Amino acid sequence: MILDIYKDALEYSAKDWTKLVILGVICIFSFLFIPLFLITGYNYRVINTAVHGVINGRDPLPEFDDIIAMFIDGVKVVAVQIAYLLVPFIIFVIFAIIASAIGDIASAVLMIVGCLITFIVFVIAELMMQMGICHMAFNEGAFSKAFALGELKEVIDEIGWFECIITYVGLIIITLVISFVVTSIIGIFFAAFGFSGAILGANPGGIFAIGFVINALVSMFIVGPYLSLFNSRSIGLLYTMQI
Repeated sequence: MILDIYKDALEYSAKDWTKLVILGVICIFSFLFIPLFLITGYNYRVINTAVHGVINGRDPLPEFDDIIAMFIDGVKVVAVQIAYLLVPFIIFVIFAIIASAIGDIASAVLMIVGCLITFIVFVIAELMMQMGICHMAFNEGAFSKAFALGELKEVIDEIGWFECIITYVGLIIITLVISFVVTSIIGIFFAAFGFSGAILGANPGGIFAIGFVINALVSMFIVGPYLSLFNSRSIGLLYTMQI
C-alpha cells in the first residue's frame, strides 16, 4: 500500500509541468512571506484533493484560482506547523536551561537525555501535525480539527504508527535521492563539457557557471515544486489508509 502511495504521488506530481513552473516562480519571491503562504496554501489544496480521493485515482492538480482563499489556507497550515513544532522546541530549551545551571558531567548526561526526549516528541509532533493538516482538510478546513488530538491519535492508530513512520522515512529518502540524481546528472554533464572544452583550449569557467545556473533553475522551477507536490500528495493519501 505504501508503494502504491509513492507511485500515485510520483505520477500525480508530474501531470502538469506548467503548474510546477508557476510554483517555481512564486518560490522566487517567497522571501516576501506572502508568496510563501501561497505555496503552502497550494500544497494544502493538493492534500485536500488527496484526502477526498483514492490511491491511483484521476485527480487533477489544483488550479491557481481564488488566491485570497489559498493565502488564508496557507496561513492556517503555517499556524498549525508552528504550534506543533513549538512543543519539542520548548522541551529542548527547558533541558538546555537546566543543564546549563547544573554544569559538570550531569549537564552532559541531562542534555543527552533531553535530546533523546526532544527527538521522540518531535517525531510524534510531526506525525500529529501532518495528520492534523489532513484532518483539517477532510473536515472542510475546520481549524480546530487540526488540534483534535484524540481524533488524530485514532487516525494514526488505525493507519498504524509504524506504517506512518516508515512512509515518512521513505518520503525523505525519495526526496533526497531525486534531488541528488537530478543535480548530479546536470553537474556531470556540464563538468564533462567543461573539461572537454579545456582540453581543446577553451576557458571552462563560463561552462561551469552556466551549468551552475541551469542546475539552480531546474531545482527551483521543476525539482523543488515537484517534490513539494509529491510529499503533499503522499501525506494526503496516507490519511486515507484508515481502516
